[in-house]
Order: sequence, then C-alpha cells, then structure tokens
Amino acid sequence: MISRLYSATVYGVEGIEIEVEVDNRGGDTIRQYIVGLPDIAVKESLQRVGSAIANSGLPEAPGATTVNLAPADLRKQGPGFDLPIALGTVLAAMGNSGTHAPMPDPGDLETWSIIGELALDGTVRAVRGILPQAIAAREQGRKNLMVPWDNAEEASVVQGIGIYPVRSLRDAWNHLMHRETIAPYRRLDTRPPAEHSIDFDEIKGQPYARRALEIAAAGGHNILMSGSPGSGKTMLARRLPTILPPLSEREALEASKIHSVCGLLPRHAGLLTQRPFRSPHHTISDAGLMGGGANISPGEISLAHHGVLFLDELPEYRRQTLETLRQPLEAGTVTISRASGTMDYPCRFMLVAAMNPCPCGYQGDPRHACKCPHAAIVRYRNKISGPLLDRFDLLLEVPPVDPAALIDKPAGEPSAAIRARVIAARERQEHRYRGTGISCNAELHGKTLQTNCRLDAPSRQTLLDAVSQLALSARAFDRILKVARTIADLAGSDSIAQEHIYEAVQYRSYETQLRQ
Repeated sequence: MISRLYSATVYGVEGIEIEVEVDNRGGDTIRQYIVGLPDIAVKESLQRVGSAIANSGLPEAPGATTVNLAPADLRKQGPGFDLPIALGTVLAAMGNSGTHAPMPDPGDLETWSIIGELALDGTVRAVRGILPQAIAAREQGRKNLMVPWDNAEEASVVQGIGIYPVRSLRDAWNHLMHRETIAPYRRLDTRPPAEHSIDFDEIKGQPYARRALEIAAAGGHNILMSGSPGSGKTMLARRLPTILPPLSEREALEASKIHSVCGLLPRHAGLLTQRPFRSPHHTISDAGLMGGGANISPGEISLAHHGVLFLDELPEYRRQTLETLRQPLEAGTVTISRASGTMDYPCRFMLVAAMNPCPCGYQGDPRHACKCPHAAIVRYRNKISGPLLDRFDLLLEVPPVDPAALIDKPAGEPSAAIRARVIAARERQEHRYRGTGISCNAELHGKTLQTNCRLDAPSRQTLLDAVSQLALSARAFDRILKVARTIADLAGSDSIAQEHIYEAVQYRSYETQLRQ
C-alpha cells in the first residue's frame, strides 16, 4: 500500500512543499529505501523513524519500504521529514496488515502539512526554518500544520492556517486517527519590543559623532568612524540600534525568515522584535560573511538584513573579504554560486565600521605620540580600497574624549529623544517614496535620486566646488546628495538648502585624509 502525506523544506530562505510517499510491499526481509535527492540527515531518518515507531507502540512496517520525496529533482535536507515519514510508514503498514482497523480519510490527510524531527523514543524535536515552511504550506492550500511544540509560536505568525503542536509521534498519530484531539495553538498577544540594555545617554561628549549617527539612522546610511583607541567608536556603534525605527511587519517577516533558517530565532519567539545587529570578528571567512558552505547557508550580511552590520577594526579584515561587500552594498542582494547550485539571499543593511587612524592608533591624538612610519600608515589604510570607501555615506573622525567631560558633563540626550526625530524623518521618506519600492534615502538611485534631490543654483555650486576640491568620485557625489536629503528631512524641510549641503560635505571631507 502507498500512503501520501505533505511536508515542506527550505530552499534558500523560502519554503517549498514536499510530497512524502511511502510504499510498503510486505515480505519477510526488512528492507528500507529513501529516494528523491536526500542529504545525509534525511537518509538517516530511516533509522530514527524505525526506533521511534517501535518505542511508540505503533505498527511496524515489515518487508520492503520505499520512501519517495517529491519533487525528485530538488535536494532535500534536514531532519524535518522524520515525522511525516513515520506517520506514512505506519499508515502503509496498516494498509498491508489485512486488518480492518479504521484508517484516516485520504481527503482529510491532504489538508495537513507535517514537519518534525524524531528522537529514538518518539519525542518530536524542533527544526529550523519553520516560518518559511509554514508560509509554503498556506500558499499550497493546506489548512492545518503539524509542528513540534517548540516551533509552535514561530509557526503561529502565519495567519490562515491552523497550527497543531505535538510532543510525540504517538500524539500525532492519535490526533490523525481522531483518538485524542490536539487543540490548535493560540498565539500569545503581540509582545512589545524588548527594551535595550544600553542607551545614548551613556555617551558623554562626541556631539559630532552623535549627530552623524542620527543622520545615518534617519536615512539608512553607511558610516565609517576613525579615531584613537578609547575614543568611543564601538560604544557609539553598539547604541545605533537604540535609535533606529521599529521593524515594519514586512521587514520583521523578511528578517525573521533568515534567522529561522539559520536556527537563530529566540526559542518560543515568533518574529524578531528588534533590528538585527551583527558584529562578526575580523577573522571571519568570505563564506561566513557572504554566505555559502555545503548547503549554501546565509552569511552575516544576510543575517543583518534590515539591521546593522558592524565591522570593528576594519583594516584588520582581509582585503579580499572586504571587497566582497561592494556588490551586495549596491544591490541589496547577494548571489552565491556553488557546485551544488545558486542561491540569492537578501542583504539590505546599514554598514557601520570603525578603525584606528594608524597601526598604533594614535596618529592625531594630542595626548599620545604616534610611532608609526609613514609607509606603515599608508599600508594600513590601503587595506581599505577606494571603491569600498566610496560606499560609505558618512566618514568622520572621532576625537579623544576630554577626561573632564567624563566626570563633570551631564548625561547626554537619551535614545528615545533621538529615535523620535529619526522616526519622524523616516515617515517623511515613507510618504515621499510610497509606491516606488524605496524605503529610505540611502536606497535612492538614478532618476529617483535626481527627482527627489533637486538643488537650487547656490546649493548646486556649493556641491560642485566641494567635489572638485576634495577630488571625489561620481558615487561620492550621489552619496552627498542622499545625506543632504536626510539632513533636510531631519529639519522638516521639503527642499535641500545650502546649509544641508554644507553639513553633508563635512561628513565626506575626512575621506581625503584616509586616501593620503
């Protein structure tokens, strides 16, 4: 007898429905086969399934059993097929047993999508990627989704499909046989975003850097900070998420799918409530940053989607690794090609980087003498190429903090106050770009840049003079325009004024020092 159930798998960050067919022919010799391009974890499911069935007290399948995962030309990975394979095996065994035991209605089985890993004792364990798989099940018209108990909250984010959490193979079987009913999972009330444990009011001094980070947050701009050790670059960068606007429903879903596939969603969480902040170490590999591996997993730039990617000690990263960032920063997606296939991952993030001005870190510091030869400083800065520098919208020097400010100066402006201004600026951008697919000023390009960043004659001449004097590229020209547009939004202005251009140019002038 052949039994047929439905499950799902993940391809990239999208879910794909999989049909699970189990054929049992009976006989005296037990033989088991699994076909349909299974990976190692899927092939091993036959051993887990056999033990789980026996230890759950369910009918075992004698003779030859063949499991087919369709479509056959798509590689299947992960242990999430254990539960549907086990249920299908029991159904096929009962069909061949010759008994007249009641069987589930095939029409009823077609309404189900079933996902879960099995322990040897029949316990159902959580799996990765439930969120995109639940979306795939709903899109294929399945009305019910059976998932491990620990994945229920995540799956319940998807509306329009019943979520039935199970703790064991026996529970799943009894529910399908209508012996014991499992209540559908009820999603908890939407939880408010967790409060940040850090705040901008902890930063004393650095008004110039604080202003630059506010502009970066308001327009989604990339920012590079250079300064001597202890000037507060890392402290400033780590507080950037506290002033970013909250995730929209669409952004939260897109970012959560990536974290779900990587198994990084907090346990019992549905959607991410805060923008991602990723800070990989400078020893990271190209594959770790961009994505890759045997199964082409997302990298750090995709995990930072709709959030922040912070690269501390930027020149310490391998130059080859940094150069791989150039295309994704422009496109907002990364294409990874391997022998096993090609995958596209989203990666629209804010790039925030910090560096020292020289190898010893003290060039320009009034309290410490720099001991680096000029040639060493040039080699150090040349680790960051001109094309990569071009992709930063704001470049600034973070000076050392006066010790007196650490003792006497009152606490700075809190994150909540800065965030309110950032949200107001983002709302202006959302209204301006409605229907264009652009969400913030940093994404302006081509005609949309020309249309939304018109300048009067004095502003235009100011910008042209600055670009000529600083020997900036055409890309830098466009980025100054975007930053000026953001500064105008923060000021509540519909047009870009000359003072907005002046300020935007200030955040570009430090590039000339880095190129020396």
